[in-house]
Amino acid sequence: MQPRLLIVDDDAGTLTSLARAFRLEGYEAVTADSGATALAFLDRERVDAILSDVVMPQMDGLALLEALRQRDIDVPVILMSGQATLDMAVRATRLGALDFVEKPVSLDRLLLTLRNALQLDRLARENRELTRYWREELALIGDSAPMNALRQLIERAAPADVGILIQGENGTGKELVARAVHELSPRRAGPFVKMNCAAVPSDLVESELFGHEKGAFSGATGQHHGRFEQAHRGTLLLDEIGDMPPAMQAKLLRVLEDGEITRVGAHASFRVDVRVIAATNRHLETLVQEGRFREDLLYRLNTLTIRTPTLRERLSDIPALADHFARAAAGRHHWRPRSLAPDALALLAAHSWRGNVRELRNVVERLLILGTNDPIDADDVRAALPAGTPPPSSAVPTDGPLADLVAAFERDVIRFRLRRFKGHVANTARSLNLERSHLYKKCRQLGLDMREDDGRPEGTP
Repeated sequence: MQPRLLIVDDDAGTLTSLARAFRLEGYEAVTADSGATALAFLDRERVDAILSDVVMPQMDGLALLEALRQRDIDVPVILMSGQATLDMAVRATRLGALDFVEKPVSLDRLLLTLRNALQLDRLARENRELTRYWREELALIGDSAPMNALRQLIERAAPADVGILIQGENGTGKELVARAVHELSPRRAGPFVKMNCAAVPSDLVESELFGHEKGAFSGATGQHHGRFEQAHRGTLLLDEIGDMPPAMQAKLLRVLEDGEITRVGAHASFRVDVRVIAATNRHLETLVQEGRFREDLLYRLNTLTIRTPTLRERLSDIPALADHFARAAAGRHHWRPRSLAPDALALLAAHSWRGNVRELRNVVERLLILGTNDPIDADDVRAALPAGTPPPSSAVPTDGPLADLVAAFERDVIRFRLRRFKGHVANTARSLNLERSHLYKKCRQLGLDMREDDGRPEGTP
């Protein structure tokens, strides 16, 4: 699509010559003979950049810049003037002008300035969209080391048009990762189609994947386009790939290798252009050893492997996740928004979270429904969590400095984890996303004797 440029000048000859020159360079050029005319046009249409004279009657270029800012019209603006002064250039820059060009203009300079302006604007918009996408659309929330590494890997993997295998426990956001790969890839304009291999009866998997012709089997009353066909020029997510029936694994492998599908009941095959992303919570290498998954299919699927971290590996993300889920649920159900107190967040950090982020989301919604306090406190959390949540410590202060409150709950959390892992320091540190040395140091700071809190009888070596 050609970039659209709005040229604003009160001189008809300048408008005609600049519009002709930019059109010859491949731009769509539209013109306005005053600032007011330009604003009226921008109320109806959008442009990619604005090139405006400064000295014009009634509304000059600087006043036009102010009006654009007030109307929140965010496009790069280049100003031109034959009476330029340093003060004018400074004012223009403060008002948001990207560049200031003196008249008579050099067309080559103007073209270079415009190309640079459009490129900078595109990069800025992509950066804003990427930030919004991570924080709002996908809810891949968190600044922990595992989450930062995950985002970096997705950003590197998305542009490479190869198969990806996403591995992770249930509730860790495998589908969100697949959607992120799609949206950040060159296929973003194409469809994103998903199929849960475990949810489709084994005798219907082939039809669901490749489609069928009318009369191909009992109940086939019309032609059906399968998931591969639906995902043409886009991305297909095969969720729970470990549950793919063995008979279908060979057919899937063939399609991945030659890019051709044949509908059930048809004789001719045709090509499809699909990027396949597979996801599973199972250990495919073990299934291969057990003879339940094809080794060649595994190699074909995992050109790149992305592992989604468990919530237990990124407990520091719980405050941000809980806040995100609380705000989202309150907005969705029109509930009164509420926050979580530090003691509530500390108690959430002590939970085992076998259901990962999905379980946390459900718990937060339960807290908003059942919790009686604002902000939600530890008593609300204990009532909402399943049995097995650590009881409150008698050492926890009910008032006093926040540092004392946090330290008391850190002590509770570490003591509970040590008991849960029966004093195994490495496992305890891993579950808390800490180095062993950091855990030892933290215990010394909190006055915890790890030998007394390991769940073993006193005196046991």
